[in-house]
Amino acid sequence: MSGESAIDPSVAPSGTGCVECDEAGGWWFHLRRCATCGHIGCCDDSPAKHATGHYRETGHPVIRSFEPGEGWFWNYDTNELYNSGPELAPPASHPADQPAPGPAGRVPADWAETLR
Repeated sequence: MSGESAIDPSVAPSGTGCVECDEAGGWWFHLRRCATCGHIGCCDDSPAKHATGHYRETGHPVIRSFEPGEGWFWNYDTNELYNSGPELAPPASHPADQPAPGPAGRVPADWAETLR
C-alpha cells in the first residue's frame, strides 16, 4: 500500500465525531480518520469536508473510513483507494448506535437536499 510511512497504527482516534463539526455545532454525513494522527473529520459529501481540510492543513495523506463495517483507506497524494490496510488503534469506527448522518439532534430535516 502506497503511503504506509504516513500510517501510525498506535494512534487512537481523536473522538467519536468530526472534531471541527463538534466544536461548531455542525453535522456530518460520514466520518474519516487520519491514519497519521487520528483526527476524525467529516467526508467530502458532508457540508464542511473537514477530513480533506485536515489533509490540506497538515499534509497527512492517508485516511481510513470511520464507519462501522468499513475498513478501506484513501491516499490523497496518489488518489488511490485500498480495500484494506494495517490495523489501527481501536476503536475502528464511531459507535454503532451513532447515526449517519450524525450526530443525533444536529442533522437538519432537509439533510438529503443539502447533499445534492
